[in-house]
Amino acid sequence: MDGGTLIPDIKRTSVLRRLPPLGVVQYAATPGFEGDVCAFELASESSPMAVEADSGRPMTLAPGDVFLATAGYRESTRWVVGRIPDGGLVPGIKYWILAESGVVGDLIADSSRAKSHLGQVKYLGAVRDDGGQILNIRQFAADTDGAVADHGAPVFLVLGTSAEVGKTTAGTAVLRTLRHKGHTTVVVLKATGTSSFTELAHYLDFGATQVFDCVDFGLPTTYPSDREGMASMFVRALDICFSISADAVVVECGGDILGANVPIFLKCLVAKRPDVKIILAAADALGAFGAKSVLRDMGLSPNLISGPCTDTPILQQRTHELCGVPAINLFKDEKYDELF
Repeated sequence: MDGGTLIPDIKRTSVLRRLPPLGVVQYAATPGFEGDVCAFELASESSPMAVEADSGRPMTLAPGDVFLATAGYRESTRWVVGRIPDGGLVPGIKYWILAESGVVGDLIADSSRAKSHLGQVKYLGAVRDDGGQILNIRQFAADTDGAVADHGAPVFLVLGTSAEVGKTTAGTAVLRTLRHKGHTTVVVLKATGTSSFTELAHYLDFGATQVFDCVDFGLPTTYPSDREGMASMFVRALDICFSISADAVVVECGGDILGANVPIFLKCLVAKRPDVKIILAAADALGAFGAKSVLRDMGLSPNLISGPCTDTPILQQRTHELCGVPAINLFKDEKYDELF
């Protein structure tokens, strides 16, 4: 099995943020699968690309750089769609960086939006530990280590009709209000979608005590939709968040209500917190109405609607009248104390 040796301080993307420091990095020219710690090379004739470093800072990949990332899936409704090919990544073949966090695979499609990370890199091989085993981010996932207590913290759930409709804005508004009301310990879980240290750091900036996303539980993303085994991962994530002695838990579901295995997550959450408070972020009144209908079919109902559908007074009023749910523009610092 061919391979090579890399320098100890090799660049690493944020999807590997739980990976401990490595000494001399050895890799094997073997297929790369989801979550494997993989080595890639940006060709010397390529243009620089911007990704997230494992520290969370923006990091430039310069032509000729070798760096560590992982294979993964993505099904963004606004950005990029890609997958791991059958049989895994093949050494010597070029693939695409599908997300800034360092998710790499075959590109299926992308939108016209500007993307600093989207470019091709050559897969070199998968990183081995001292015993010759391939390293995978699942090895470093958070775990409950047996039975855990549920401290009963109330949950505030942020859902959206698509990407880029203000879910994180709504989530940080809820977080700010909780802190303003004297809640000193608030846990945040970005339960679904694509891992992003930048989004987690945004919640930390607004006072979250601890933050988690799918990387903390062993996956680079929660795609593809309807994949097997997601319920067990979601239950483990919820158990860990609820085991923390917190005043509240804020949960953001990346993507839309139908994708990224959000329906599976909602079943897991409601089984533990049937009284969850739901904030729906929607682009327009019709989107909010459709999402409310989808949630009704799941046995759920939003307590509050926010997002661009509340950007103007007329749209805010239309959303409220159409959905029969309070519609508040949280971006403008409006408050809705009934939620708390």
